[in-house]
Amino acid sequence: MKVRVLGCSGAIAKDCRTTSFLMGERILIDAGTGVGDLTLEEMGKIDHVFLTHSHLDHIAALPLMLDAVSSFRRTPVQIHALPATIAALATHVFNDVIWPDFSAIPSQAAPFLTYHPFATGDLLTVEGTDIEVLPARHTVPAVGFAARGKSGWWVFSGDTEGNPAFWERVNAMPVAHLVIETAFSNRERNLAGRSLHLSPETLARELAHISPTSRYPIYITHTKPSETGLIMDEIREFDAAPRKASATAHDIRWLAVGQVLEV
Repeated sequence: MKVRVLGCSGAIAKDCRTTSFLMGERILIDAGTGVGDLTLEEMGKIDHVFLTHSHLDHIAALPLMLDAVSSFRRTPVQIHALPATIAALATHVFNDVIWPDFSAIPSQAAPFLTYHPFATGDLLTVEGTDIEVLPARHTVPAVGFAARGKSGWWVFSGDTEGNPAFWERVNAMPVAHLVIETAFSNRERNLAGRSLHLSPETLARELAHISPTSRYPIYITHTKPSETGLIMDEIREFDAAPRKASATAHDIRWLAVGQVLEV
């Protein structure tokens, strides 16, 4: 299984696209602005969209993508999300004010999109891929995801703050790759706390939950463009301490648009 990084920034700027991952050809994980770099043919192949939560940086391209491909699709795009996320989309986006209600056009019987609610802890099989819904802790109802590949699980934290339940489940998995957010630098730790995001300081506490026998690459996502360099420097600083003590440090990397992770 290949996971292509379409967007992994915490905001937009030149060469910065917000969260979206293409899993194979038919599954999209979040629908941030990175979706706009896909060709029309690539967008038209997407049958399933899994959303972590309702915030704009994770759904911004969804209405425009559906508008671009619906005229030549023969089946609706299936939107998989928490009931609260589905309600937010229906109320605030696909409401015939901000955007047409694609769940009712061209007809109720044959719409451009259909909603498929899930709950935290659900294990879904889509296009032959097992996807588990993981707990997340954010300012709106939110989740992360894990997708099973041949070499283990691709795990995505979604937007979250401290979350012991996430690690309890992840430590029971053979993880191949972990993608975890760190939205703010330590100088913005108070803002990170109020918005339920991670900073390097809180990331260090979260990574301490990883089982000592687990070894897998950790990719940092959702950094603010103005702070990416500082965030990565602060992460390298805390992760250097175990190396100096001749202990095992984490394999922490910065995630970039265009990367392809194979699982």
